[in-house]
Amino acid sequence: MLGVLALISFAISFSAARILLRQFSRLALDRPNERSLHERPVPRTGGIAILAGALTSVAFGTGELWLPIVLALVLAAVSFVDDLRGLGTLTRLAAHLAAGSVLVWYVLSPMHAVELAMLAIAVTWITNAYNFMDGSDGLAGGMALIGFGAYAFASAMAGHAALVGFNIGLSAAAAAFLFLNFPPARIFLGDVGSVPLGFLAGSLGIVGWRDDVWPLWFPVIVFGPFIADATATLLRRLVHGERIWQAHREHYYQRLVRSGAGHRGTALIGYAVMLCGAALALYARDKAPSIQLAAVVAAGLLLTAVAWWIDLRWARYNRAGQAST
Repeated sequence: MLGVLALISFAISFSAARILLRQFSRLALDRPNERSLHERPVPRTGGIAILAGALTSVAFGTGELWLPIVLALVLAAVSFVDDLRGLGTLTRLAAHLAAGSVLVWYVLSPMHAVELAMLAIAVTWITNAYNFMDGSDGLAGGMALIGFGAYAFASAMAGHAALVGFNIGLSAAAAAFLFLNFPPARIFLGDVGSVPLGFLAGSLGIVGWRDDVWPLWFPVIVFGPFIADATATLLRRLVHGERIWQAHREHYYQRLVRSGAGHRGTALIGYAVMLCGAALALYARDKAPSIQLAAVVAAGLLLTAVAWWIDLRWARYNRAGQAST
């Protein structure tokens, strides 16, 4: 049954992406600018295809996850308007925070108000962090395949049928999207895809924690590369007094692309790091607290080492550029 779900989700997502490319290729074009990493206009409607494929899972018994699914679709609608016309930063952030707050309140009440607020902010941040990482061919789509695939494995080990089905639908749909998004990308996720995927990474993580499928640290490690990149970049820009709400090309993955790794190399490095984190999380998920702590520390050290390596690479790249001028 799960194999059938994966095949149907894959087929619907791939077919939808092809239709979007053939019939709506000029809808919501992402045109290159001084902050882009691509050089030609690319449609940013791929998220519609992923959501279409993932929604197949509802017919396979994932209806109990109706609230995360409905809220993700609401965010997709808001984000599609943003892709088409552009919305203000505060409007987008308010929508993300409202969705995170509703989700956390409904799923976790009764809980202390401060804890609910912190978790709502965490879901909002993960939603935005995923969106920030959708700037290089194949990266965010591959992270969806790996991250939600890890959720599916953990849910299967815990016997949570609804989480298994929906995450299989998501990962299969993301795999289909990657056929058209892996470098050189013919279609991008767009905010219509990256925002709801980020929200689902956070909200499904909360649901799994509530249902004792995994500890609270599990989603953070599984989706650690983009959370760490976005958080470290934000803190660095704050320290330097930069306007954090403005688009830029200073994320670690952007520096990796610009310093010579390219989109393909950056995607493959991102996949390798995320697979390592997912493997650590899956191994330690139900182990003793000491092993869980060791896994969290190991994941943190891995991400720190990768960031340090990219910083060194970026510094050499800048020195070489200065020497040539």
